[in-house]
Amino acid sequence: MTTLRLPIATQQAVMRCLRHYLVLANRHLETEYSEPKVTYRQRGTTAGTAHLTQWEIRLNAVLLIENGQQFIDDVIPHELAHLLVYRQFGRGSPHGSEWQWMMEKVLGVSATRTHCFDVMSVQGKTFTYSCNCQTHQLTVRRHNKIVRKESEYRCKRCGSLLKPAEP
Repeated sequence: MTTLRLPIATQQAVMRCLRHYLVLANRHLETEYSEPKVTYRQRGTTAGTAHLTQWEIRLNAVLLIENGQQFIDDVIPHELAHLLVYRQFGRGSPHGSEWQWMMEKVLGVSATRTHCFDVMSVQGKTFTYSCNCQTHQLTVRRHNKIVRKESEYRCKRCGSLLKPAEP
């Protein structure tokens, strides 16, 4: 796997945004939380993840480069809010009321749960499954878990079990 080199200016923009929101949070919460580690190792269609116990944010370098400032403005406060909620309240619902409060009242941004970036460049092979109401595209990982009988997945809309689509 080749490593993608991010421009220094992009990394600096990420850190400026992170520091801005961390200052807001520390002021509002009357805390002195340290700057979390930021890495660019997130893969797949996920824009970023917060690793709570490591106090680390992992960002998807490909999506960052493709989406620039919009990525920074959306993803950095989102992931920072996860870390801050963990420090303030402990483990809870990932996008629950504490996280929403942290996003809106403390960081002053909209509590959006998912990104809407184009993911075609980072999308892996998918497998078509169906339920009672629609078709679904499952990742290789989920497909393999079904094949190995390790997991089963249900449609969030109708609740029926996903089955491989007929060819």
